[in-house]
Amino acid sequence: MTPARESAIEIFTAGSAVKDSKTTRCPSRMTSQNSIEPTTSFRRLVLMGFSTCVHPVGYQRMESAPIKSIYALQNVPGRGQGLVAKEKISKGTRILSEETVVTVSESVNIEQLQTSLLKQVKALGEDQRRNFLSMHNIHPYRNAVEQYLGIFRTNSLPADAKNWNQRIKRHTVHALRDINKGEEITITYLAPLKNRKARQEALRVKFDFTCLCHLCSLLPEQSQESDKRLEEIRRLDGVIDRLGPRGVLVSPLRTLRYFDQQVRLYKEQGREDVGFAQAFGNAAQLVIANTDLARGRVFAERTASVWKIILGGDSTEAIKHRALAQDPSKHELFEVSTKWKMKINETPQGLAPSDFEDWLWRREKPKALGQLANLRSRTTFPGFTDLPGENDVDLEFYERSNRGTYRPRRHWCFLGEIVDFASPLRLQMEIEDVDGTKIPLYFYTDSRRSELVPGQVQKGYTVAVLYAKRHAFTFCEPGDVVQIFPLSLEKLLSLNDQVQQFSIEINGMRMCHGCGKKAASLQRCSKCLSFWYCNRACQVAGWNEKGHKADCKLLKDPDLRGLFVPKWEEFDNHVGFPLQAAKDS
Repeated sequence: MTPARESAIEIFTAGSAVKDSKTTRCPSRMTSQNSIEPTTSFRRLVLMGFSTCVHPVGYQRMESAPIKSIYALQNVPGRGQGLVAKEKISKGTRILSEETVVTVSESVNIEQLQTSLLKQVKALGEDQRRNFLSMHNIHPYRNAVEQYLGIFRTNSLPADAKNWNQRIKRHTVHALRDINKGEEITITYLAPLKNRKARQEALRVKFDFTCLCHLCSLLPEQSQESDKRLEEIRRLDGVIDRLGPRGVLVSPLRTLRYFDQQVRLYKEQGREDVGFAQAFGNAAQLVIANTDLARGRVFAERTASVWKIILGGDSTEAIKHRALAQDPSKHELFEVSTKWKMKINETPQGLAPSDFEDWLWRREKPKALGQLANLRSRTTFPGFTDLPGENDVDLEFYERSNRGTYRPRRHWCFLGEIVDFASPLRLQMEIEDVDGTKIPLYFYTDSRRSELVPGQVQKGYTVAVLYAKRHAFTFCEPGDVVQIFPLSLEKLLSLNDQVQQFSIEINGMRMCHGCGKKAASLQRCSKCLSFWYCNRACQVAGWNEKGHKADCKLLKDPDLRGLFVPKWEEFDNHVGFPLQAAKDS
């Protein structure tokens, strides 16, 4: 017997898969490939003519209008001075482009910082110095040096600020959506964007004002929905972080679904910001690493498009991803895995927009009403590496209830073939999944292996595990969430292919297993209830020539037949063997 590995499958009995799991706050993720890398450890002070988020009365900024001013600096009732659009500003328009006024290294001590500020402020022209002194300062001061320091601390931006364009050495502001004439122009000081309560608190502590922007002024119900989306995005960030390189190379489909979900959430939130660009950029990196150049190009194009809106077409990020879209094979992770190998010119043509998105994100379309489950579906029948982890609330498998606890969002079942087994003190098996991964499986039961029918545990038989989870070791009562079928995994999948061909009704038509003819009126095999025939002669042909004699015996097992029948996508309560759907078929 192969020694136990660090990873195995954890199996829960019905109803105990996730019990009263509370949400955990996860740090935001910014991957190395798609982050805006700081070019130096400096903080910059940029003088700009607009209110940020929404400032209190008396907050003032320096006016620095472009050649053709598309905004006006004016008083905003209850908010002090702010920028207001003089005309409709289209999405992606560069509204401001400002040089730094004061730059200080972040590595200096307080004395060096004060000395540097004093020197730089004294060197400013009269107008710049007056504007500098008019800036908001939430820190008390007793002299000029402390005043300069307070202004700098209140208003400075780190060198890697998301709107700093390193190529042109300017801080830029772009319209992330269409801005109507007369509408105030606002930006956020917070990245990543937090829920309303956290935003309000952070702005009060750092800038001493209460934000009244559109997002913070939503009705309570709308604000709660917004907060849920933002928290879900942050939670997905944490899940992706924990997957690390394994998410790219071992569980790429699962990880791609996380990026897909993030993109959907950003769209629902109506925010095409840095996180939105990074979700596309991370998806591009993922598919390119798995040698899918067709999808890599599309994702790189979308990433470049979003960066152009956020930072401008002359930004490092937009330029880099435009180049990547031209030749995705130049990415440093290209061909690390060849799991999804596809040429750059193999993008499908003529698809409807929704169908193209399904192709791009590798989405599995939901099963049509009345259709049978497909055992090759990696969503419903995942391999070991795609199973949820023991200690993670994997949003691919679980959803949050209104009470804050988590429950399965659907059913799933792990399939593995027995390659070895032993029972010194407890029954233990080594099983191999559809990807060829070998996993130890242990049973801790009061009566050892007596729960199983003699001869049921054999090499080459297939184990089915409902609601399986990855774990350091596994224990379970056989017969509840575990069942063993007397055929190999390869044979089971081959049988599945026949079921998909000869058992499913499409547009009111089925295919005869004996002659292959399609008809609306066929007779069902009375023993396995799975295959259909034109008449007695076709059934004899299927029995003798198409191998149905052996398959019929297997499909008579209600548990095996039940794998095809349940509505795996719909979760009302945990199910167990024998599957209820099999009883009803």
